[in-house]
Amino acid sequence: MVNQIVAYPLAEFDGQMKTMDYAALPHFPAPPPSPDGGEVKWVAPEKFFDQLSGVLDGVPPLPGEEAIYANLRQLVNAAHADPAVAKLLAEAAVGSEREIVQPFFEWRHNGVPAGNNWNRSKHNAEFGVDYFDRLGTAKSNMFDNRPNETQYLYTDFDAAGDPLQGANSYAVTFAAGQTPPVKGFWSLTLYNDKHLFHPNPLNRFSLGTKNSTLKSNDDGSLTLLAGKADPGLDGQANWLPAPDGAFSLYIRAYWGEEPILNGSWQPPKIEKRV
Repeated sequence: MVNQIVAYPLAEFDGQMKTMDYAALPHFPAPPPSPDGGEVKWVAPEKFFDQLSGVLDGVPPLPGEEAIYANLRQLVNAAHADPAVAKLLAEAAVGSEREIVQPFFEWRHNGVPAGNNWNRSKHNAEFGVDYFDRLGTAKSNMFDNRPNETQYLYTDFDAAGDPLQGANSYAVTFAAGQTPPVKGFWSLTLYNDKHLFHPNPLNRFSLGTKNSTLKSNDDGSLTLLAGKADPGLDGQANWLPAPDGAFSLYIRAYWGEEPILNGSWQPPKIEKRV
């Protein structure tokens, strides 16, 4: 039961199991669907600075961020006092969304190179002053594990550097003994061009440790397939269905061993099948 899963400070533990009626918690009203099929944009860029004061009031600065907060408050106060400044800030926010945030949505601009046209996370859940990583998490799912808990590897490109397209079929081959070295588990997930799951008849969105029907090759390697075309019965167990257009592949490695942690393990090449 979900109501039996409760997290609270150790100091509040009294030896008795605690429960919570999550249905009684306050909730946000359902927003209107995004017109482009992507994630809901809770903050419109042109209104960013209108809402910033409330965010600064509700979220204390991290150590060392006090001066940044002070500068932002000065900007907000100046905008309140002068409509011309308010207009300039709104234009700057819209421009930043277009020139900084949108390109950062491409995985090649996110994290650091991991080999074979993949990138990997670096400061997840330990942002420090890596505000790009902090931005990426805030724009995606708001939750991240620390690098020693989970490594995230991702790409929009195949081994030749061409964008992944559902019209093509791809093979992702892990050499024998070279699946992600983890103490926990790993998965390869496919996302559409909005970084959302692609609905498909198999209701399958990822493959990995949890899948007991994966078929290895005779030499012990493991080839996973991605693309719109059904590979047939022989390959279907290892197949991730893709949409018509662009898509991304994403590896999660939970409780990674040292080659995952230090980056010496490289994700496999994504080869276009003829």
